[in-house]
Amino acid sequence: MLGHRLLCLLLVSGAMAVPASATDVLLFAAASLKPALEEISALPEAKAIGEINASYAASSALARQIEAGAPADIFISADQEWMDWLAERGKIVAATRFELVRNELVLVAPQASRLQFTLDDKTDLRAALGDSRIALAEPGSVPAGKYAKAALEKLGLWTHVQDKYVAAENVRAALALAARGEVPLAAVYRSDAVSETSVRVISTFPADSHPPIVYPAAAPAGHDNATTRQLLQLLRSDQAQAILLRWGFRTAKAD
Repeated sequence: MLGHRLLCLLLVSGAMAVPASATDVLLFAAASLKPALEEISALPEAKAIGEINASYAASSALARQIEAGAPADIFISADQEWMDWLAERGKIVAATRFELVRNELVLVAPQASRLQFTLDDKTDLRAALGDSRIALAEPGSVPAGKYAKAALEKLGLWTHVQDKYVAAENVRAALALAARGEVPLAAVYRSDAVSETSVRVISTFPADSHPPIVYPAAAPAGHDNATTRQLLQLLRSDQAQAILLRWGFRTAKAD
């Protein structure tokens, strides 16, 4: 009997000596962040925190999923509005919220395109499009599309495209249409253009033609814990910020 108890004690001691497995972390992030966040997630510092599982989509879609109860540990939006929308519903831990990065809005064309112009209130976008269409992320809800519509309205060009655009589910989908040559122009983020060699930047939208493109990050309600805070801190680190900068984002620190 004593031998049996001793054996059990040794087995329990041995089990306790085995290190705990890494924690899984579910990251919900705007589609435009995918290339940069995949590189950050591969860092040894990220792997030490846990296994990072990411879902990339339009900020609007992700916010609605979180509001409906999706178990995201971190949410990074491509605009303040969808983060505010969740905050108003008590779905975000305010103390964890911060500005991760910023971005710019650009007009891109397929790499082989001969189009070349400066985007301003004198641009004839309708002539540039001809019988084709411009690709925009859904302008009624997706941040990139909302920024593009606001900019085109400010420049007096929305009437040129309001019946000549393809609404994509997110900005990466709009980028893909231009990359495949299915549209002559697409309004995307600077970071998207950096990540896709099949397109080239035609022009940058004037900064004052749309609201600042800000990416806030935060922990959704019920997910504020040591692991989540570790990953949020890593995202703010100089190492992660350098990666984001290389992928075409503007770092918050630079502002």
